[in-house]
Amino acid sequence: MKNHLKGIAASDGIAIAKAYLLTEPDLSFEKRKVEDSEGEVARLLESFETAKSEVSAIREKAAVSLGEEEAQVFDAHLMVLSDPEMIESMNANIRDNGVNAESALSDVAGMFIGMFEAMEDNPYMQERAADIRDVTERVLSHLLGVKIPNPSTITEEVIVVAKDLTPSDTAQLNRDYVKGFVTDIGGRTSHSAIMARSLEIPAIVGSKEITQIVKDGDIIILDGLDGDVFINPDEETLAAYKKKAEEFSAMQAEWHKLKNANTVTADGKHIELAANIGTPKDLEGVVANGAEAIGLYRTEFLYMDSSDFPTEDEQFDAYKAVLEGMEGKPVVVRTMDIGGDKELPYLELPKEMNPFLGYRAIRICLAEPEMFRTQLRALLRASVYGKLRIMFPMIATLNEFRAAKAMLEEEKANLLADGVEVADDIQVGIMIEIPAAAVLAHQFAKEVDFFSIGTNDLIQYTMAADRMNQQVSYLYQPYNPAILTLIKHVIDASHAEGKWTGMCGEMAGDQTAVPLLVGLGLDEFSMSASSVLKTRSLMKRLDSKEMETLADKAINECTTVEEVIALVEEMKAKLV
Repeated sequence: MKNHLKGIAASDGIAIAKAYLLTEPDLSFEKRKVEDSEGEVARLLESFETAKSEVSAIREKAAVSLGEEEAQVFDAHLMVLSDPEMIESMNANIRDNGVNAESALSDVAGMFIGMFEAMEDNPYMQERAADIRDVTERVLSHLLGVKIPNPSTITEEVIVVAKDLTPSDTAQLNRDYVKGFVTDIGGRTSHSAIMARSLEIPAIVGSKEITQIVKDGDIIILDGLDGDVFINPDEETLAAYKKKAEEFSAMQAEWHKLKNANTVTADGKHIELAANIGTPKDLEGVVANGAEAIGLYRTEFLYMDSSDFPTEDEQFDAYKAVLEGMEGKPVVVRTMDIGGDKELPYLELPKEMNPFLGYRAIRICLAEPEMFRTQLRALLRASVYGKLRIMFPMIATLNEFRAAKAMLEEEKANLLADGVEVADDIQVGIMIEIPAAAVLAHQFAKEVDFFSIGTNDLIQYTMAADRMNQQVSYLYQPYNPAILTLIKHVIDASHAEGKWTGMCGEMAGDQTAVPLLVGLGLDEFSMSASSVLKTRSLMKRLDSKEMETLADKAINECTTVEEVIALVEEMKAKLV
């Protein structure tokens, strides 16, 4: 068996633990005749009881970790598992037709699901169909002896192994137990990688075949520094990586000494070093790593973690918590960025050939003004509790920005008319992630207060290369002279109008990119909290004037990304 895999190092650190496979189970079965009908009935009832105790345990954990309201979804599952009419129909099917329990379960559950789904005028009953489907899968898994993985129920130290992790999967991971994860697909800028850095757990993505090789319970070494995975390693390898983990911890301790230091270059230029967050819970990591601001608050997680549109008050509470928690330091809040691979079960989006180039972010917000206005009101109400900066994502044209800004101004006027206090120093900016906006940055700079460059999308749109597509991943090139030229234009355009430019894409924390970005004059770097201190350590050793020369060479003399990397590596080799 292959015991060494290479993937993409997506989040720093080293973890050694048991594998926990988070993959879709095979629930296929054959319908067959049985002699012992009562034995099948007993098998079915036993599986129902096992499923009941499992769901009860999940409900208890969910109530603690997610809150009572979120946990109530499992009450519906318990009701289905205790439904005498449905269970009796299954038992009758076994006895009357002499079929196996799996078949009886599937037939009767299918009938109930079809009946509830047909009640199109009754959303409550239609939801029951989904509950029966979930419960049926769980009972069937026990009949077949197959495990249904559930990341929220992990209670021992593990490394999660999956084909990919959705944002909601990753949000369920408990970092007390999940020491890291490895996936088959993905890149450094995939959502699972970004979330791993937010959770400050090591991760490797794009291993191609980890799910085919690893079994539950295998011991794994995950090296998130170099992208190596070892399965059931020998003692020598184990000892070597325990030593490497200790050395990395010692380096982290050195970085930690810079927690309260200002971020200044070797020649004394101050640069704002900020962190990206998804929920108020991430504040702990921001403070622990000494970030000077929040450069990106991804508000879509408020929507993704909710069973319906979050109310104005719920959103207000979340924004207020972050603004207060930052104690007057700037907080850039991105308005809802749903679409692409971020879907909401309660928001019907059209099926699109390419959703990343389709109906998403500000395009949805402008088409659904009530939803957008609810978010804007919550933000405006929260603005008095800190230093708020509002950022609109996915802006392609000036008209889109003007329309969004007009709604913001209208809601501000409405709140003030109702006697609600609103801060008078809110900066309003845009995310630069569409090449059209980058090219016209000199026009946008006259009307916005700031730019924040979202390099994850800007790179894939500029290079026409899907960042999740393994076949074209070689074209995802943050240091390509074309990308650097676009970034330079955006920064220069903002400075010409007396405005500032930040970067909230993953490139901002990339240790090869940082010297180039310092040289291009980037004002604010926002990254995963876990990257802040090592970036501060690097910046301390960079002379901003020398970096200007470096960036100029990269844009004007280099023709390939390889030449740019070599140029940076040569410079870093000379640093003390």
